[in-house]
Amino acid sequence: MKKTITPKNLVLAAFLATSFLSNAQEQPKKFGKYPLTADSNGIIRCATVENELNLRDQNVKIATDVEFEKWISKKIEEVKAERLANPKSGNAVKVIPVVVHVIHNGDALGANENISLERIQTQIAVLNEDYSMAAGTRAENVWGIEAAVNTGIQFCLAKIDYNGQPFDGVDRVPLNTAVYTSRDLVEQTKSFTQWDPDSYFNIWTFNWEGLSSPGTLLGYAQFPSNSTLQGLSGGEASTDGVAIDYRAFGSREKMVGPIPSGTLYSFAELGRTATHEIGHALGLRHIWGDGDCTATDYCNDTPPQASETSGCPNAYISTCSSGTYDMWQNFMDYTNDSCMSVFTKDQRTRMETVLANSSRRKTLLTSNVCGTVGTVDFKMLQGINIYPNPAQTVINIASETELPDSYTVFNSLGQVVASAQNVSDANLAINVSSYANGIYFLKVDKGSESKTIKFIKN
Repeated sequence: MKKTITPKNLVLAAFLATSFLSNAQEQPKKFGKYPLTADSNGIIRCATVENELNLRDQNVKIATDVEFEKWISKKIEEVKAERLANPKSGNAVKVIPVVVHVIHNGDALGANENISLERIQTQIAVLNEDYSMAAGTRAENVWGIEAAVNTGIQFCLAKIDYNGQPFDGVDRVPLNTAVYTSRDLVEQTKSFTQWDPDSYFNIWTFNWEGLSSPGTLLGYAQFPSNSTLQGLSGGEASTDGVAIDYRAFGSREKMVGPIPSGTLYSFAELGRTATHEIGHALGLRHIWGDGDCTATDYCNDTPPQASETSGCPNAYISTCSSGTYDMWQNFMDYTNDSCMSVFTKDQRTRMETVLANSSRRKTLLTSNVCGTVGTVDFKMLQGINIYPNPAQTVINIASETELPDSYTVFNSLGQVVASAQNVSDANLAINVSSYANGIYFLKVDKGSESKTIKFIKN
């Protein structure tokens, strides 16, 4: 599930940091290949679209937006038909378990980027308010937009770690990098600190600079994938999740005590960066469709909009000739945190469809890591481990008690490269000598439970 941080990992991190810092000094500062445009205040709210472009460059087999929308549009109609046939079908609360990886440079707990548990808990509280349109909170729409809805999605900090032990939901990772200066370094760090994305929704907080120039980048997400089409349209399992600048994570107004100056951006101090980025991870596009008045976000109840909105208009404005007002209050626009308050019905349906059908999304809803340590099968799987890791020729499955029922090996694109049913001593050793170097996932099954372990072939 998680690659343990070892001295070898720290050496790797230091090497990567040195390498990428050197490259950053020699090359123009970009988000991978793609530059980002800051608003008039020097703010870059989101780099999810540019992240997608980088992922497509890395994998020419990734499906196009058109292919993904063709797939998801059929699934959306199925969800709508189910609602008509069973009106209560959409009422169940969908709980997403979260692990927050706090990437820091050895700072004391609560100092600088090693943010406190209380601050992380304020972020989860904001997410739950925003996705439920909770009454009496900032998420309750104040502009009278009838389209605003409760999405029925909630979030919990995981209570069980990858070894089946009690957990507070926060994975603190001390590495030898003070400031992350490139997308490549961030993505490398995500890949070797990630926990099983089938069981945990991964969020990383970083101290980063120079990922775009000029401007202050708040965060970016990885669009969802499904078993036949990679992503919206792309993304590897090993980096799936959301990455956020630590200065845009958490809510100042929910903190009991003061937050040191400079540790939260004033325009992003209410936790809406995570709300926005998780919307992308659940399949939402920017409200203006990343184009002009003719573009679409594939949601019929979000009006046409010429471009993103920055700052906080606090007024009715219209940038298209459609006779409608821009919905700058929407969480998927670029306004300041204090001005965001709306998800629409069609956005809810789209997220619900992704959670019901997308790989590494639908399994989150059946993950038990937000509960208590439960079944015999679950406990048995916690004793499953693999060695050596990294491996060159063979990966061995070791069990403290009985053997799993079956296992499957996936590459980082989610493709099956090996599997075994009726596991016995004879197939506990998996020959990986022919595998290409990279990251793989071993999913082991026992009864109705499963566990995924990440390994590296080199």
